[in-house]
Amino acid sequence: MQRKTTSGAMLEAMREKPPLVHCITNYVAMNIAANVLLASGASPAMVHAAEEAGEFAGIASALTVNIGTLSTQWLDGMRAAAKAAASAGKPWVLDPVAHYATAFRRQAVADLLALKPTIIRGNASEIIALAGGESRGQGVDSRDPVEQAEDSARRLAERQQAIVAVTGAVDFVTDGAKAVRIKGGSVLMPQVTALGCSLTCLVGAFAATAPEDLFGATVAALAIFAVAGEDAALGAAGPGSFAWRFLDALAALDGEALDARARVSIA
Repeated sequence: MQRKTTSGAMLEAMREKPPLVHCITNYVAMNIAANVLLASGASPAMVHAAEEAGEFAGIASALTVNIGTLSTQWLDGMRAAAKAAASAGKPWVLDPVAHYATAFRRQAVADLLALKPTIIRGNASEIIALAGGESRGQGVDSRDPVEQAEDSARRLAERQQAIVAVTGAVDFVTDGAKAVRIKGGSVLMPQVTALGCSLTCLVGAFAATAPEDLFGATVAALAIFAVAGEDAALGAAGPGSFAWRFLDALAALDGEALDARARVSIA
């Protein structure tokens, strides 16, 4: 299998052969997540029913699971899809949205962690709590800075044998041994609902493109988000105009520009 060595190379490979990404995400995120994947060059599918989620996960190139608007029926679909993805050797990404908020969510995320996600993406509060620490998170909002979650992310990656991405003002990615930080983005990004959820789906798209390098794939997804966020902010008057400019910025980026502008440093 040929190794795609840079974020830009992964982006170009994804656009040359768009992966089918099975997204089990929340009601709020479905539209923006699908548009983000399309703008970036991937093919989204929103399938969550337990009756078909397992079968579909075996067809798709990658699975992403987001527990934002959780229900018993959706959780059944998530479990079925995660089991099928793991059985088929497909990468799958867990987004543990506000997993600490209720007993139902805590049990749900415990069940999903037992199914061994290959990548976990969350905000600082979610990752701190997932690693067993005390976070200041409230609902879906992170009250902790990314740098405070770095040690938690390393511990969680080691425990789960997974890639862990903590996203915020400066993103952090680790496999428990190596780690990087990604700078960029815009202060307007947290004001556009579900951008973080859509990033989880994009991580899945890059993982499908480069399953031989899941660490690099995760970094690539975060890097294109960071660069596109900078570009979208240039002409935006506020979060409304930023949202559509962000999709345009994703679509306009090519591999060469991504490699030239991504600000990735060893942590």
